[in-house]
Amino acid sequence: MNRFEVRVNVEHEGLRLDRVLAGEIAGYSRSQIQRLIENGHVTLPRVKSAKANTTVRNGDVITVDLPEPVAATPSAEALPLDIVYEDSDVIVINKPAGMVVHPAAGHEEGTLVNALLHHVTDLSGIGGERRPGIVHRLDKGTSGVMVVAKHDVAHHELARQFHDREVQKVYVALAWGLVQQRKRIDLPIGRDPVHREKISTRARRARAAVTRVVWARHVPGMSLLRVAIATGRTHQIRVHLSAIGHPIVGDALYGGVHRRMPNHLRAVQQLTRPFLHAERLAFVQPRTGEALDFTVPLPDDLRSVVAAIEPKLLDMLEGREIEDDDTREG
Repeated sequence: MNRFEVRVNVEHEGLRLDRVLAGEIAGYSRSQIQRLIENGHVTLPRVKSAKANTTVRNGDVITVDLPEPVAATPSAEALPLDIVYEDSDVIVINKPAGMVVHPAAGHEEGTLVNALLHHVTDLSGIGGERRPGIVHRLDKGTSGVMVVAKHDVAHHELARQFHDREVQKVYVALAWGLVQQRKRIDLPIGRDPVHREKISTRARRARAAVTRVVWARHVPGMSLLRVAIATGRTHQIRVHLSAIGHPIVGDALYGGVHRRMPNHLRAVQQLTRPFLHAERLAFVQPRTGEALDFTVPLPDDLRSVVAAIEPKLLDMLEGREIEDDDTREG
């Protein structure tokens, strides 16, 4: 066990115990903190049994016993995998929403890595046993196109392309409000100092991030967007759109879930995740130097929402004229 203490100051007075700890324990989500409390790993001397919703007071000393992490080798699982392209160096997949990319606490099975270990026998070992071949990732709730390296040489070259911002990444998002085409959001982001599960533009240690709206169509109250990013920071598009007052529809973490809305927009209430889809990925084949460019269509759950709001938006999205597109980083 790793034991440490958290001293509550006036800034945290009146907050829930789980919320305070989520801001103090790096690498633990709020749900994981709640499990620690439920399992008796958190004590607060003035209460007999600490609860997640226990209100803390200025001067409280919270003791936390963190169990030692148990390393586990991911197992191969015969999970369905939508393979868009494969050669001897890389594999390109269309990740479904709801699938975590690599194993982590609370997600030991059912991940993309588990599926890849079943489908691919020669995955790169870079990144450790829990992240073999993973060069970049998508959030659990984000669907779309990803590339995975099959050996170390390919991994090194793809990692270089991502680092040098040579990879083109385009997403489709539905955002609240009117977002103008050609909008450029240049805001450094990093881990939120209070809510550790969130990324923020107010982080003490922020890294440069640029998001560009390269295509936009509107209905009253919402904008359907194509968004290009050169950087690939955690939650980047979600944080940037929220920061300018236009959170992604369905994104509960960043203010994108509205309880009340006009009748013509109520179809969005069927969303169980943020309306964000990695539509396009373009990179150079790491061995041959061939330019590869992959586009995957909007999945059914997102298509049905757009169709219910305004069917013409789907036509615009899928049949736009080429001159409307400007997905290269300028």
